[in-house]
Amino acid sequence: MRTRRTLLASGVTGLVGLAGCAATSPNPVDGSGGTTENDSADSAESDPTRLGFVGDLMLGRSVNERWAGEDDGHESVWGSTLPRLQELDGLIGNLECCVSDRGTRWPDKGYYFRAAPAFAVPALEAAGASFVSLANNHVLDYGEPALRDTESHLSDAGIAHAGAGTDRNSALDPALFEAGDLTVAAFGLTDQAAEFAAEASDPGTAFATLDPSVPGTRSLVTGILDRAAEGDPDLVVASLHWGPNWETKPRAVHEAFGRWLIEQGVDVVHGHSAHVLQGVEVYQGRPIIYDAADFVDDYISYQDRQGVRNKRSALFELVVRDGDPDELVVEPTAIVDEAATLADEEVAEWVCDTVAERSEAFDTEVERSDNRLAVPLSEE
Repeated sequence: MRTRRTLLASGVTGLVGLAGCAATSPNPVDGSGGTTENDSADSAESDPTRLGFVGDLMLGRSVNERWAGEDDGHESVWGSTLPRLQELDGLIGNLECCVSDRGTRWPDKGYYFRAAPAFAVPALEAAGASFVSLANNHVLDYGEPALRDTESHLSDAGIAHAGAGTDRNSALDPALFEAGDLTVAAFGLTDQAAEFAAEASDPGTAFATLDPSVPGTRSLVTGILDRAAEGDPDLVVASLHWGPNWETKPRAVHEAFGRWLIEQGVDVVHGHSAHVLQGVEVYQGRPIIYDAADFVDDYISYQDRQGVRNKRSALFELVVRDGDPDELVVEPTAIVDEAATLADEEVAEWVCDTVAERSEAFDTEVERSDNRLAVPLSEE
């Protein structure tokens, strides 16, 4: 299959997603009301692949203490979202902790997040995690041994990961995984915690200045995408831990970087770090989720801060039809008693209103029904 990146490189343009799932009937019928043989084949070919994107998965500290001792804790941590997660063909998130029983705390940090492998790995498996980014400011909270354990446990569980490694080269290496009928390439980058940056022979994160005007950043990303292209992926995902906490809109430099990534052939920009929801932009028919907020954590609720509401979040479901991203469905969620939950009506209304309002700056078309949002991925 010729990937979108290959087509962009060869100068082929006009690759856009279809606008909305209702554009074609999933079960076309002939004049007698029955399904024709050709129509049946077309319908089978158009079965969508559904990829879920969530923000921070912080399974350490009190989340670990709350659920690790319970027989079904690895499932209970996902609360009422679990059936929805298990319906997906793949799940992508930011693993905001290390997974290890070892290590020594990194000096002079304020917060340390570490989850027991016996809890965290089954929890990620139960949720159907396909890929997690390790490019963040907590994966090295307990040093190199815990980072190595994290990678080892994820690999043993068949959960793809990228964004940190035993050296700079491995930290930048993209991961490949299967989701439905798609082969997906994903990579992680962060501009947080420069002290965690991997060096030529030292472990750490895929740290970079996420600014397309920086020649070194452009070269770095081009190299990653060239590596990803070797796997002939159908979809390319950039998972980015960027920007400061508690900000409800992205920095201008991150907007520019997200758009530049799409221009280079990235299909989905998956942002996280702020701990709160930001807007969604559709650029050249591809979604930029500027911040997916936190999906599960044990953090203090900052609901008294105007506009923050860090316990309110969403599951972003990318619907891919016939190999092209078609729409992004936003399903409201919340963190309640250190578990992810489907939002009640009041919270769902707030999440829908907030995502819609914060997406207006990008002229994003939003369709609303049943306390969900649908963002058509089409290029005018």
